[in-house]
Amino acid sequence: MYQVRFDWGLTGAAAIAEGADAIVWVDELGEQQELPDVTAAVVAGGIANSAAVADWVIAKQAERGDRFRIAVVAAGEPRGDGSLRFAVEDLLGAGAVIDALTAVGIDHNSPEAAAASAAYEGLRRAVKHLVGASVSARELGGVHPDFTPSTDVTVLRGFSD
Repeated sequence: MYQVRFDWGLTGAAAIAEGADAIVWVDELGEQQELPDVTAAVVAGGIANSAAVADWVIAKQAERGDRFRIAVVAAGEPRGDGSLRFAVEDLLGAGAVIDALTAVGIDHNSPEAAAASAAYEGLRRAVKHLVGASVSARELGGVHPDFTPSTDVTVLRGFSD
């Protein structure tokens, strides 16, 4: 089993949650109010706090004394018909988290996680523009993203720090 896996939305979270110690829920624009219904801890992650999330995972792995498995889930944009629209901002946020995990040595990534990381890495210089120009940002009336690095890791469900 891969140490880092990646999928989309609530259905994707349910699909990759088995065996995961934590879900990193990525919702860059904060549109998705519902959280995955999983037994694993759920933390908020994204571009601004990607390094902090990676440090949090390393600390949890050290506490455990064994491999800590992470499922990174891009929230996406739920549609009225129950389907999920691709949201580039969430892909890039998930990629940033996976890239940060790789930087601290957690790099046994699924192919899906590797692809999300590569998308972020390849587009790193344009991330602010891409997120601000995304369909979701335009639907919100224009968003001016601030990716100032943050040391905050918000535990949405599960572990408490």
